[in-house]
Parts: sequence; C-alpha cells; structure tokens
Amino acid sequence: MTKRPSPISATVDFDADGVQHGFLKLPISVDDSAWGAVMIPVTVVKNGEGPTALLTGGNHGDEYEGITSLLKLSSSLKAEDVRGRVIIVPCMNQPAVMAGKRTSGLDGGNLNRSFPGDPDGSVTEKIADYFTRVMVPMSDVVLDLHSGGRTLDIIPFGASHVLEDAEQQRQALEGAKAFAAPYAMVMFELDAAALFDTAVERQGKIFVATELGGGGTSTPQSMAITERGVRNFLVHYGLMAGELEMPAEPQVYLDMPDASCYVQSEHAGVLELCFALGERVEKGEVVARVFDPMRSGTAPVEYRAGRDGVLAARRHPARVNMGDTIAVIADIVDTLS
Repeated sequence: MTKRPSPISATVDFDADGVQHGFLKLPISVDDSAWGAVMIPVTVVKNGEGPTALLTGGNHGDEYEGITSLLKLSSSLKAEDVRGRVIIVPCMNQPAVMAGKRTSGLDGGNLNRSFPGDPDGSVTEKIADYFTRVMVPMSDVVLDLHSGGRTLDIIPFGASHVLEDAEQQRQALEGAKAFAAPYAMVMFELDAAALFDTAVERQGKIFVATELGGGGTSTPQSMAITERGVRNFLVHYGLMAGELEMPAEPQVYLDMPDASCYVQSEHAGVLELCFALGERVEKGEVVARVFDPMRSGTAPVEYRAGRDGVLAARRHPARVNMGDTIAVIADIVDTLS
C-alpha cells in the first residue's frame, strides 16, 4: 500500500543556493497547544552542483557532542566554504532534545528504533518516515553523530558496518577512518532492523556513525574531536576544500564481530567497573562486579571478559538493572576492510 505524503513540511528551499535557516514542521495537537507543531531546526548551505551531505545530531536527546557541534556549525558554515549541499539537522529528535532524554518527551519514542517510520504513526514514527522518504533520498552521504548519553560512556570512534555491497562498505569505512577520531570501528549492532543506519544503507547511501563520549554531557576534548571529525567528513567526501586533520597519535582500529562483545548484567545492584575506557582486557579477566545493596557481607557477582580487546564502552551510572549493558569489549585489529 502506498503511504500518504509526510505531514512534515520544510520552511527552507533545499534547492536554493546560499545559506538558509528554518524548520521541519510537524503538526501536533497536545494539551499545551491544540494546533501546534514540532519545530525541528534545519540549516541548508548550498553552493552550485556537487554532492549532498546530511549531518544529524540529537537522534537521541541526551547525546550532546553532536547537538552542540552541529548548532555551532550551522551558524558558521558559509556557502563559499561548500561545493554542493550540506544539510544540518542538530536536533533530529527535537522533542527528546527538549526533554533532555534519550527518548521523545511527547510519545516516549526512541527515534533510532523507529525506522523506516510511518506518516500515520506516532510523532517519533512520523519524524523517522520524513527522514527515510525525504531527507535520505536527497543525500549522498550521511553522518549521524552519537555519544553515550546519560547511561553510557564510550571511547570516541567513527564507525561503519558490514554491508552486502562491498563498494558501499568500503566507502563508508573510509569515511569512518577519515572522521579521525582516536578510534575507528566496524560496529556490530545488537538489533539493526529499525536503526537510522539501516534505513540509510538500504537506499545505497554512504553512512558513517560515531560514538563520542557520554555521561549526558560534553567536554572540551570530546567537542574538539567532534568538530574536527565533522570538517574531515566534509573534506573527505568532496564538499569542502582542504586537507584531513588526523589525530596526533596513530588511529586505533577496532572490530566488533558479534554479540559476544557486549557484557550485559543478569543482576540488579551497584556496579563496579574494573577497567577504564580504552584499557586492554584479556579474555577471562573480571571486567565488572555487581553488589547487592540490600545485604552486607555478601560477595558480588563477577562478570568476565568473553574475548581479548579494549574496553570500548561502559555503563555510566553505578546503579544497574538486569539486562543493562555494563561493558563492551572490541577487538584490536591491524587493518579494517
């Protein structure tokens, strides 16, 4: 069945040269505004013919490196800096950003688990549908900026995925490397079916994702990595002139081949992490302990590494529940392909 057109409308002309700032407007009717709209900020910077890059932050509303860096870029990027078109959406899930939460403050939806979306669905599903059917088709390359949010802390990396199309995979991997975070990774997703990543990749477009810190904040270090990476992304794919700016230390390559990279808690309690982010871990070593806060004098439950590698991500809050990911261990590899 053919879907109806998206109810979202843009206040910018995506085909006009120059710099435009506007909104993606989604009509809503809520207690505070009977005839209201979700207003998703968008900036379009276009200069003649060339590729189109879509830059998104705020897919999750508590991941601030992407949000902040793209808000800064939207006020500084000039048309003469660009060859082609750069579309900047700093707060993709605007209701989640305004709530300061991973999920929407309007419907509780997780945008990055809602693709390809539905024009007749919830607010979150309507946003996903608009990006799937309108924004991605007009794009050649997509950069989606993530970090750990309030519940995770993650080493900074650019990432791509294993794809059926070898050339599409190669181009995405080269972009992940060119982002020039301290780490580059081929990432395994626990459930990729409803991700923005998958919606983009299924259309044959080049998709690069990041993880850039976490804890529900940003730091000068994480912001510097993000801003350098966004510029490098545009340079690498031919939208800006210049040379790539690489990190001072050689980039470390990581691989996540399967779900055994994830260590998930089978207990609720108080979490002790035994390794710092970026530290080497050997298979069998205790990576975390979970203590029962209801009883003293009882031994904690120990969680051991299922593989050698580096601690790539960790749970940020010390309070842990059953099912929470408490650690992610990625393989260190010499090359990525």
